[in-house]
Parts: sequence; structure tokens; C-alpha cells
Amino acid sequence: MVTCKRVGAGTGERKRSASVTILKFVDEQTLTKRFLISGRVQGVGYRIFAQREAHKLGISGFTRNLYDGRVEVLAHGTPAQLSQLRDALQRGPLFSNVDDVCEEDARLETEYTGKFVVERSL
Repeated sequence: MVTCKRVGAGTGERKRSASVTILKFVDEQTLTKRFLISGRVQGVGYRIFAQREAHKLGISGFTRNLYDGRVEVLAHGTPAQLSQLRDALQRGPLFSNVDDVCEEDARLETEYTGKFVVERSL
């Protein structure tokens, strides 16, 4: 799928046992998405911005410049994390001017598990 958008103890009382429902699942669903960002996004600190945002959100993956002037971001995280990252990518850093953010499903690249790096340009 490809989408583009212009994201009281100790009182002496008898202890009782209780059941608790955990609202957040321990093994929450994760996805991998590829974002292709176009506009004035090279030469303005966009990749470092993307890396900083991914770190804040706990997302794994990479970012790199593409030969055609776009920036690519491969991101692995929960749907909520990826949505927040997309919102940040749409906003971009101070001197950028984002025209478009295209999003597509991608495969997890295991060498990026647990880290988010800036890769060499293509």
C-alpha cells in the first residue's frame, strides 16, 4: 500500500487477591514503513532531524538522501509511533519545505533493529 499526503497496606487488614487487566500489550504489533519525502529536504539538516525524531519515539531504521533530491526514511515501530513520525516528517526541520510524504509498506531490515542511523546517500 502506498499513500501520499500534502501524523492501604500495613493496616492489619486481611490481604485480598485481585485480578488486573493490562491495557498495554507486552508484545505490541510493529510495522515497517518506507517514507519518501520530497521538497527542499536536502542540505537543510533533514536526515539529522529524522534521526532525532525517531530516537525520541523509539523507532528503529535509517534515513538517507536519494539521487533524485528526495529523502528516504525506513522506520520500524508501532502504528502510533509511525503515525507520530510521519507527522514530524511532514513538518520537517526549520529550513526545509516538505512538498510530499509518500508512505509504503516495507520489510524489516534486521541490521537496523534497535537503532536508527543516517546512511550514505544513494
